[in-house]
Amino acid sequence: MKRRLAALALFALAGAHAATFRGTVSHVSDGDTLWVRTGSAAPVQIRLLDLDAPEKCQAFGAEAGAALRRRVLGETVRVRTRATDDYGRQLARIDHRGDDVGRWLVRNGYAWSAHFHGRSGPYASLEAQARRERRGLWSRAHPEEPRSFRQRHGACT
Repeated sequence: MKRRLAALALFALAGAHAATFRGTVSHVSDGDTLWVRTGSAAPVQIRLLDLDAPEKCQAFGAEAGAALRRRVLGETVRVRTRATDDYGRQLARIDHRGDDVGRWLVRNGYAWSAHFHGRSGPYASLEAQARRERRGLWSRAHPEEPRSFRQRHGACT
């Protein structure tokens, strides 16, 4: 609850549902969820926008989480939020050393580009390239999209 209130306070200060701030990644939950701390405030939970990484208990989920940890854990990042999801997480893009972390994840085969109502997401061409090059999860025979995995098995605990 405190974390959610801290996130809401951040947006109240920004005066909108979107904000940009810098912070340090204090925790990585999985391949598309992390926590960013700004100063002495409680860390803010961030869900990366425009991609979907394998679930922790899904094939290649551990690898996706480990890749995100190696890339950003303990590092300073720039966060650009857009909204809050149903779980109270801030939906955001994260930049690390001038690179969009979501782009990096999809380009290296650690996540799928999100699809919106039948339209390709902004990382679709990077996903196609990773598929052609058989990078990351695309080196496996038949990777299952996280959405399908969650529908069949539920969320990981």
